[in-house]
Amino acid sequence: MKKIIIIASSTLLTLLTLACVGAFWGYQTVIEYSQTPLNLDEPRELTVERGTSVNQLAQQLTDDGVIQDTWKLKWLLKFRPELANIRTGLYEMSPSQTVTDLLNDLIAGKVKTFSLTLVEGKTIAEWEQQLASAPHLKLSPEIFVAVLMEQGDDSALPEGKFFPDTYHYTAEANAKVLLTQSYKMMEQELAKAWAERAPNLPLKSPYEMLILASIVEKETGQAHEREQIAGVFVNRLNQGMRLQTDPTVIYGMGERYKGNITRKDLVEETPFNTYRIFGLPPRPLRRQVKRHLRPCLSLPA
Repeated sequence: MKKIIIIASSTLLTLLTLACVGAFWGYQTVIEYSQTPLNLDEPRELTVERGTSVNQLAQQLTDDGVIQDTWKLKWLLKFRPELANIRTGLYEMSPSQTVTDLLNDLIAGKVKTFSLTLVEGKTIAEWEQQLASAPHLKLSPEIFVAVLMEQGDDSALPEGKFFPDTYHYTAEANAKVLLTQSYKMMEQELAKAWAERAPNLPLKSPYEMLILASIVEKETGQAHEREQIAGVFVNRLNQGMRLQTDPTVIYGMGERYKGNITRKDLVEETPFNTYRIFGLPPRPLRRQVKRHLRPCLSLPA
């Protein structure tokens, strides 16, 4: 009987030892696996849909060839269950990431961000093309006018009312949110510049200031000339004279402009031809201006 107990105890001890060795080997294997780089040659996007479980994600990554040995990932999650708390969104995987790095990003919700630069000097139409080609950005028709209306501006004149800058967004963001931010930034910049204007300028609003700045910008590409040109225009406005500036004629011609202005063009009646109209045109000359306001504000009237 004693011999049987000794044999049984020895067998049990052997089994426990083997189990411990196996568990330790399994744990080490899984830990090593957790530090294995993803099987990628270049960055790749990963979409985690709402309701996706970590097991479904593991299968998705395996099917895409990003990881191997799905069972190791499942065991890793048994050892570290906190890694299963993944969040939905669009992520970017990189070759330098390990399995654990990726899971940590998914837990933290470090979704991929995109940048969009609304370049100063471009037209609204050119900006619309930028928005249309931006990845993962929701865009609705006439979006600039729609933002104006939401902000209480029913002029339907978006030129010059959006701030040229670089904006950041996440996947499936609505471009309207981005443009609302741009609109408010321009309002702030205009209000700040308007508050610093010289007294008695012949300008009735920040928007008129913007119109004048766009004309000055089109007149010259030389920064040192802008103040002088702005001074000429301010004096003409004060004296009730026409501005008589070619860029306004060109803008009024639209697509007809082929590089030359004729006498007929100078006498054509358009809302922008300052050889025919008094005062300022109804809106900026297409360009989105943010840097060239100062020369129009610092001159004494």
